[in-house]
Amino acid sequence: MPTTQTPFLPPEPPSSEAPGGEAPAERRSTPGLSPSRANDFLQCPLLFRFRVVDRLPEPPSAAAVRGTLVHAVLEHLFDLPAGQRTLAAAHAMLPQRWEELRAAQPRHAELFEQEAEWDEWLASAGRLLDTYFTLEDPNRLQPHEREMSVRTQLDDGPQLRGIVDRLDVAPNGAMRVVDYKTGRSPRAGYESSALFQMRFYAFMLWRERGELPRMLQLVYLGDGTILRHEPTEPEMLSLEARVRSIWTGIEDTARSGDWRPRKSKLCDWCAHRDLCPAFGGTPPEIPEGAVRLALGVEPVAGGRPLTPADAT
Repeated sequence: MPTTQTPFLPPEPPSSEAPGGEAPAERRSTPGLSPSRANDFLQCPLLFRFRVVDRLPEPPSAAAVRGTLVHAVLEHLFDLPAGQRTLAAAHAMLPQRWEELRAAQPRHAELFEQEAEWDEWLASAGRLLDTYFTLEDPNRLQPHEREMSVRTQLDDGPQLRGIVDRLDVAPNGAMRVVDYKTGRSPRAGYESSALFQMRFYAFMLWRERGELPRMLQLVYLGDGTILRHEPTEPEMLSLEARVRSIWTGIEDTARSGDWRPRKSKLCDWCAHRDLCPAFGGTPPEIPEGAVRLALGVEPVAGGRPLTPADAT
C-alpha cells in the first residue's frame, strides 16, 4: 500500500521562456544526453546511432502510443480542481486526448485496422487508469510541476536532459520525483535500470536547485506496484562518474565510426533490424556533418562502413 500522502505546494506560474532559457534551435544543436539515450548506447551503440545521429523514423507501437495517451490524461487530470479528479473524469478524457494525439501524429490511427481493435486498445488504457486510482488519490496531491523539462550542463561534458512526469514539493521544501510507467515493475533484483533513470533526474535537480530530492517514485500501472527510493549524495557522485564514462564511450565511438551492434533479446523489438549487420543488413551512410551536429565530435577520416562481420 502507498504511504500516507500529504498536501503539496501549488505549481509556480508557467514561464514564458523556453525550458532552460534557450531558444529551441539552440537546444537542438547542443550535444546532450538523456537517460533513454544513455540506455540506448549501453544496449546497442548502433541503435544509439540510428536514433541520435541518423535520426531514423520509427513506426509507432500500440503499447508506446497507449503510454503516451495515459501520460497525457494523468498530466491534464491535475488541471481539474481537487475533488473533481475522479476516475470517471479520467476516463472521460481518453477520447479527447486520443483525438489530439491523432491530430498531431496521424500515423497513430494506422495502428488499428478495425474499430474493434481500437475499442480494446482504448479500454486497455482505461484499465491502466483504473490501476492508478488504486495507488494514489490525485485529489490529495497538488503537483509542483508536470512534464517538466530539466537540464544541466556538465563541465567538460554533455548537457544532461530529461522530462520529469511529475514533481511534488512538500511544505518543508522536500522534493519527490514521480514517473509513471505503463508496463510492469521489474523483478526483484532487477530494479537498477529503472532507478538509473530516476537517479539521472535527481542528479540534474540536485545540480540545478542545490537540493537533492527526498524521494524517487516509480508508479507501475501494469501491475499496480510503486517502487520508491531515497537517493543519497554518494549515489549522485557515482551517477555522475557513470554518465561521464558513458559519454566518453559515445565520443570514442563517434570518432572511430565503429557503431557496431550488440545483439540481445531486445533485437526482436528493434525497428531497425533490417538495417542491422547482425541480421544481414547494411546501415545507411551517415549524412555529412551529422555526427558533429548531434554529438559535437568530428569523426576520424578513413572510417569504413559496418558489415555483418562487425556484429557482436
